[in-house]
Amino acid sequence: MYFAALLARTEDGWEASDTELDDVETLSDLADLAREASPDEDTVLVLIEQEDSWFGVVRIDGEEDPRIFVSDASAAARSSYGEILLTDELLGRDPADADDLDALDLDGTEDGDDESDDADEDDGDGVASAGPAEAVPHGPVGDAGILDDLGVGEKELKSLSSDALTEIAESLGASEVLETVR
Repeated sequence: MYFAALLARTEDGWEASDTELDDVETLSDLADLAREASPDEDTVLVLIEQEDSWFGVVRIDGEEDPRIFVSDASAAARSSYGEILLTDELLGRDPADADDLDALDLDGTEDGDDESDDADEDDGDGVASAGPAEAVPHGPVGDAGILDDLGVGEKELKSLSSDALTEIAESLGASEVLETVR
């Protein structure tokens, strides 16, 4: 179960709206959606959570590039919404390297062999291999200082777990408006 909301800072405080992410395929799409929520180029926060598994915060300030924080990259990598946030830049990957590797046949199969039998093989440590997600780190990634100027410090953000979005909203003074869209 997912929850996603936009919090837009206005002259009068925070305004919240829930948002459908079904048509969002890229971080650019998400940033455009957030910018539409604030025609005055004020700060907009996109808050996304998947139950108690992970949460993400995307901050859009006008036309600046989005700033992103994800609480658990490996959990988010297993989610379609999390994959939107986990850009090559955020994960410290060089996109050119990924393109080169995609062109190589590194799975060890011959043409015509069925690779699906190998997809979930145990690699000896009791954990099924996850393919590309193996390169995704466990734990938080991104800009942990994303909310510093709004009253949520890096240490506090990294320590949040269950009900993180509610705690963030409380710190921002936006808990009531966020609850109206839950």
